[in-house]
Amino acid sequence: MIRALTGYSTRHPWKVIALWAVLGLALSALAPLLLARVTQNQTAEFLPRSYDSAAALHIAQEQFGADPDATTVTLLVARADGKPLAAADHERIGAEAAKLAQRRVVMPRKDDKPRFMVPDRSQTPRIAPAMTAPDRSFELLSVALLGNPADEGVQGVYRAFRDSARTQFAEAGMRTGFTGGLADGVDTADAHETATKLGGILVTVLIVLLNVLVFRSVLAAVLPLLASAMIIGVAGTAVAGAAMLTGLKLDASTPGLINPVLLGIGIDYLLFLMFRFREQLRARPGQSAREAAAQVSARVGTAITSAALTIVAAFATLGVATFGQFRSLGPAIAVAVLVMLLGSLTLMPALLAAAGRKMFWPSRALRHEPAEGRSARFGELVARRPLMMLTASVALLAALAAGMTGIRMDYGQGDSGARTAAAATAAEVSRALPAGVSDPTSVFVTAKDGGTLTADRLGGLSRALTRVEGVGQVGQTVLNEDHRAARIDVYPTADPQSRQARDLVSGPIRAAVAAHTPAGTTAHVGGTAAVFADIAAAVDHDLAIVFPVAAALIALILLLLLRSLLAPLVLMLSVGLGFAATLGAATLLFQHGLGRPGVSFTLPLVLFLFVVALGTDYNILITDRIREEMRRPGPARAAVARALRHTAPAIATAGLILAGSFATLATTPGTEQVAFAMTLGILLSALLLSLVLVPAVAALLGRSLWWPTRPRPAPGIHPHDPAARTPEPARVTA
Repeated sequence: MIRALTGYSTRHPWKVIALWAVLGLALSALAPLLLARVTQNQTAEFLPRSYDSAAALHIAQEQFGADPDATTVTLLVARADGKPLAAADHERIGAEAAKLAQRRVVMPRKDDKPRFMVPDRSQTPRIAPAMTAPDRSFELLSVALLGNPADEGVQGVYRAFRDSARTQFAEAGMRTGFTGGLADGVDTADAHETATKLGGILVTVLIVLLNVLVFRSVLAAVLPLLASAMIIGVAGTAVAGAAMLTGLKLDASTPGLINPVLLGIGIDYLLFLMFRFREQLRARPGQSAREAAAQVSARVGTAITSAALTIVAAFATLGVATFGQFRSLGPAIAVAVLVMLLGSLTLMPALLAAAGRKMFWPSRALRHEPAEGRSARFGELVARRPLMMLTASVALLAALAAGMTGIRMDYGQGDSGARTAAAATAAEVSRALPAGVSDPTSVFVTAKDGGTLTADRLGGLSRALTRVEGVGQVGQTVLNEDHRAARIDVYPTADPQSRQARDLVSGPIRAAVAAHTPAGTTAHVGGTAAVFADIAAAVDHDLAIVFPVAAALIALILLLLLRSLLAPLVLMLSVGLGFAATLGAATLLFQHGLGRPGVSFTLPLVLFLFVVALGTDYNILITDRIREEMRRPGPARAAVARALRHTAPAIATAGLILAGSFATLATTPGTEQVAFAMTLGILLSALLLSLVLVPAVAALLGRSLWWPTRPRPAPGIHPHDPAARTPEPARVTA
């Protein structure tokens, strides 16, 4: 299968390139529209209904008409002169709010995007009075907008509404403030706008600069970016199509995570092909470029396929998770990586065949075998001093892994630490009202005995909630139309996204509800704090399942690829140590160093999958080359040195590019921890595990690494012959 794909692509390169170009351009335009249809807003929707907060959300939708696509912004209105609000001021606020509620907000459009590529989020906001401060210093209004808060169109609508409301109330002698998840997200995004653009430019410059330094070629610097961009456009549409077919809903952050992943691994795979292509052309100057491209693509394609399937298998295990955000993330990345694999076996070989020796123009490196450089000297060092290199590597990784001592999970939404206008408004509200007033915890009660509910019947529950320590205020009981369901809003004194609020909800509040729910009724606790309390339980459950299943699948792939029992064990232990070191370093920096409540709750799972899967990629490539070199006559340590000489530049360059790609996530608000951990994890995997630890073990164990089989030297080949340096590709099966 692999040979058939690469062979056809190198025989008909321009047809393959044209097909990918058309698909890339056409599907890149469709991807944003389709992805917008398969993403969802409510985090609670990712929880099974068996969880308390998810059941509460369903009651809110079914009995109280809550819109799952709505996101709420709290609008603070106060007098511009700082005086308390009078009755006339309240009337004026109501009148201005009524005008705003009748005005359609048109979504701003950017000139650089065609209208058909951007869904229209224009809408008329729903505005309702919420609460007045006890000292009458301000009044709060609740503003409901439809759409995912991460959607650029929804953010544009909010900006337009915010500016209009600010101007309108200012003309009435009032000042305004805005808070809530959407408001804070937009303020943070605006503050990071320059950094986000700069990050994208820097990673592009990094890719081009590294390729220029390594290959000293124009095409080699540009083609990896163009090829990856074409494949990413197709992959986005494939992910959206798969989600629509299966009914899965994606988290809004998923598309933003997929792009740097595909960019990094796509360029990695093309780099592996280009390095081996250059090596082949040097060793056989008389061979045609297309024949060389076919041989290299078939040989390296096996390793690339195994590496990609490792990632696919690891992320596919998330399909068994109970938390929907994980359950949709895994298959989405798996589908995207499969598309990238298809591109790596078709588009990338076609580019090599079409460009030929011009791929490396104007460099003259193909005319002669390069002198032994840093990679050769490094390979000799590892082969000569394997025990020292192994000991130093393990000591460094163990020191970083020790940072996991006392690790805690943070189930907040990734506070970036930025002091935004929305955060300042939230602080002003919390000085006069409970912190949870803009995002209350809601208790939903439903009658199950055929009767109806009244405020008096639920009075005992309301009074019990007011006595809970940490509850600042309890709202009046709200009944639905048929009086079969009721809602009691509870306003904690702690920030709804804080650990204190989650502990309050999961402990005292739910205990009070369980003890004082009237007979013949059922009660569920919902709201942000309740959702994240349930997510904590779901994640703990999923980690216990996904980790061993993913590890078992990766080990199985390694067994099939390497046809050895000992080599897969060495690779799994190395990437496991790399995972522990990376998580320990993140804990040291963010929890112990910067004083964060803990590491992001998604970090261990996402880090495990990425570092183990992508780290295994590099390990597969180096061990595949070590085994190939050990099939030649001579000592095993000399084979390790040769493998490092030829492979170290490719792995180091690919690792730096992939790490740089993940580093750009730091410019996205709320992803700083993921960006740091992924960047460090990839660097450790590429530069330490694959180039030091694994080769050192191979040098120590020699050909015994492949027990119970051993790579046998091919008869009649001298290790210094050109044929020994770059042999005919082994028979490829898939």
